[in-house]
Amino acid sequence: MKTLLSLAVGFICLVVTAQTQTIPKEIWGKWVVTRELPARTISCWGEKEAKALLGTEIEYSRELFRWKNIVTNHPVAKTEIVTAAQFHDDNSGHGRDSSQVTFAEIGITAKEARQIWIQHPPANITGATIEIPGDSVLIKDKDSVVFSVCGLYFEAERANVPSQPVSKPVK
Repeated sequence: MKTLLSLAVGFICLVVTAQTQTIPKEIWGKWVVTRELPARTISCWGEKEAKALLGTEIEYSRELFRWKNIVTNHPVAKTEIVTAAQFHDDNSGHGRDSSQVTFAEIGITAKEARQIWIQHPPANITGATIEIPGDSVLIKDKDSVVFSVCGLYFEAERANVPSQPVSKPVK
């Protein structure tokens, strides 16, 4: 009985730890939404909303998740490895006229990718969705992430951090 209780307590601690993970360090920093990706999806957004997202900034850190003026303090994140087949099945419909999206369409050439979901209160971006751009991202590479909003897929690139001026030696 004592062993069973120890296992149960250990399991509960493991679950609590997984639920309170901060945003992974690999995406900390500022990202700029650079382009809409060509995917065969049904969307609740039109061209106007999609274009308005381009050029906006997403920020991730241990302390916050931000898109424009929408900020989630002390965000909780979940991370998972997603295979190309799993991604297609989870994000595509089953009918002939349903949304269909693949890794290839969104520019991911690997057989699997790391996906990060950030929990946040519902947001009212356009009235059509409670998603916040960048709240669920696939890591394409160290400087690119892919995310969807309202069925449309976008790529964001790590913002260039200005280099620090090199101080000249005093003569």
